[in-house]
Amino acid sequence: MAASYYRSYLRSPTGMENSQQRFDSGQNTEPTCRPLIFGTLVVMGLLQIASSVAILLHLTGHIGQVSSSCYSKKDIQTELPSIHDKPLESTQTGGLIADALKDPRKKDRSRSCKSQKDLKPSAHLTIRAPINFTQKGNIQLALIHWNTNHGLAHLRHLGYSDGIIKILEGGFYYVYAKTCFRYYAGVSGDVLKDDTILIQYVHHEKQAQKTTIVLMKSGSTKHWNKTDFNLYCIQQGGVFLLKDGDGIYVKVSNSWLLDPEPEGSYFGAIKMSNLN
Repeated sequence: MAASYYRSYLRSPTGMENSQQRFDSGQNTEPTCRPLIFGTLVVMGLLQIASSVAILLHLTGHIGQVSSSCYSKKDIQTELPSIHDKPLESTQTGGLIADALKDPRKKDRSRSCKSQKDLKPSAHLTIRAPINFTQKGNIQLALIHWNTNHGLAHLRHLGYSDGIIKILEGGFYYVYAKTCFRYYAGVSGDVLKDDTILIQYVHHEKQAQKTTIVLMKSGSTKHWNKTDFNLYCIQQGGVFLLKDGDGIYVKVSNSWLLDPEPEGSYFGAIKMSNLN
């Protein structure tokens, strides 16, 4: 026992110092773990804040919108990570909420998710060809028939039957009509008198009173040049109160002279506001 102790005592100072260094290095490993632990705690804290903000947005309805029919399953998967993928500077509550509210994708989706019911009733009808109304030389008024879904024509939240636009939602409507009359010398036939009366009427059929009134009237007595091409157009427009079940339609004189081009003769209406 004493010999063993004596041999350890005789060991060189270098060995003693190396042993001391190894001992010290073993003790210094403990402080190096502290930054790693601290960093882990910081990351966990930031994730906890982000999760809390996501729950807050969900409860306030900002994220709850993903449950609507306007979002697909793929949209939901891409929408939620966009909040957690923000840089660390935006992980604070105020900054994250502001970023979510300023997300332009949400604004685009909200606009595209408007249902058809949110669109105002409107109609743009083009003249139906071939025209087969009154006979040549007959100045009797004739009801014009229109296309509802051909070319530029459309009909939305309004009804149509036999030349009459039917009002389905009461309110103030801007009503417009345009008709063009043309005459080709040698083609249309030399049946015109020296003076030809061309008149356009826009009628309002009141469903409640079972009466019809004239909303607009315009026209002229034209002297046609029978050796050249002749064209005359009438255009009218105004805002009127129309109620549920009412109808509006257009009548013209000498309808056989109507220009069959949809760009020249058309009829339409668009709702401007409600009754109150």
